[in-house]
Amino acid sequence: MLLRRMLIMLGVVALVVLALAAYKGFSIYKQVQTFSAPQPPINVSAEKSVEVPWQSRLPAIGSLRALQGVDLTVEASGTVQDVLFLSGEKVKQGQPLIQMDSDVEKASLATSEAELSLARVEFERGRSLVSRQNISKSEFDRLASELQAATGKVGQLKALLSKKRIVAPFTGTIGIRQVDVGDFLSSGTIIATLQDLSTLFVDFYLPEQAAPQLAVGQRVRISVAAFPGEVFEGDIAAINPKVEEATRNLQVRAVLQNPDGKLLPGMFANLEVLLPGEHLRIVVPESAITYTLYGNSVYVVGEEKDAEGKSSLVVERRFIETGEHRDGQVVVLKGLKSGEQVVTSGQLKLDNGSHVAIVPDQSLLAKPDNQARAEH
Repeated sequence: MLLRRMLIMLGVVALVVLALAAYKGFSIYKQVQTFSAPQPPINVSAEKSVEVPWQSRLPAIGSLRALQGVDLTVEASGTVQDVLFLSGEKVKQGQPLIQMDSDVEKASLATSEAELSLARVEFERGRSLVSRQNISKSEFDRLASELQAATGKVGQLKALLSKKRIVAPFTGTIGIRQVDVGDFLSSGTIIATLQDLSTLFVDFYLPEQAAPQLAVGQRVRISVAAFPGEVFEGDIAAINPKVEEATRNLQVRAVLQNPDGKLLPGMFANLEVLLPGEHLRIVVPESAITYTLYGNSVYVVGEEKDAEGKSSLVVERRFIETGEHRDGQVVVLKGLKSGEQVVTSGQLKLDNGSHVAIVPDQSLLAKPDNQARAEH
C-alpha cells in the first residue's frame, strides 16, 4: 500500500516536471522565433545632398558707431539763462543750443572797446606827431603797444562771450538734455549728446589669419537684435594696419547708410564679410550632421537586395569633413557626393547597416505652411 502511494506521488511529480519543461521549452521557442524574425524598418526622414554656388563669408560681431558723435560740454563756467533745444530733435550745424548768463562779460567788453577806441585815437595822433618829429620814436612805440594790447583784450573778451552761447558743431540728432534754466555749470559739464545718424560705422575684429582675405570696399551684411530677420548692407571703409597683440585680432571698420535713422550707435551687430567669388559646394541640412569627439558623420541611405532579390533601404554611417554653416545648411568638404541621400531625423535609433523607411519630417508637418515655406 505504501509502495503504491509512493509510485503515485512520483508519477505526479514527474508529470509536473514534464509540464514545466514543456512550458519553458515553448517559451524559449517563441523568443527564438521573435529574435530570428526580420526587424521592421526604422522610420527616418532624409534629404539629398546638393551642389550649389557658395560664396564664402567671414562671420564677426561688432558695435555701431555714429559717423560723428560728441557729448556737448561747457567750456566756460556760468549760469544757464536759456535752453534753446528740445530733447530728441534734429538740429543743424551752428544752431544755438544753450545761452548762459553773460552780463558781466558784456560789460567788460564794452569797457575794453572804449579803451580800444581811445588807444586807436591816440595812436593816430602819435603817428601824425612822430612824422613831424614832435614826439620821440619811443613814445610812438608805446602808443602802438597800447593799441595792440587793447585790441587783444577786446578779442579775448569776445571769445569768452562766444563761449557763453553753445551751438551745434554739426547737423544731427540731439539727445536728452541734462541741464535746466538756472543751473550753474562748471567747465566740462555735459549738457546733451549729439549724434549724426545719417551714416554709421561698424567696428569689428577678425583673426589675423583673415588679413589676406580683406580689402577696402568689400561688402558686409549686418543684422541687429532690434530688427530680427532684416539685413543691412555696408562696405569696409578701413582696416587697421596693426594687429592687437593681446588678442591677435585685426580691427576692421565698415560704413553703412542709415537714412531712416533706424539703427542707433552702440547697438550690438552680427555681421558677415562677403568674400569675392563663388564656388560649387556640396551642402546638406545641419540636422543631418552627427557631432562626436571622434569626428562628424552622416547616415547615407542606400539600397540592398536580399536572397530573394527584394530591395530594401539601409544606412551607412560615413565620417565627413564639414565647412561653413549658414541658414541651416552645412558645407561638406570631404566624404559625400552630390545627390546622395542623408538621414535628417531619427539618427539616435540607427546603427551602421540598419534598415530604414523614409517618412516625411514630422517637425516640418507640425509647423504652419507659411513658416515652413519661409524656412525653405
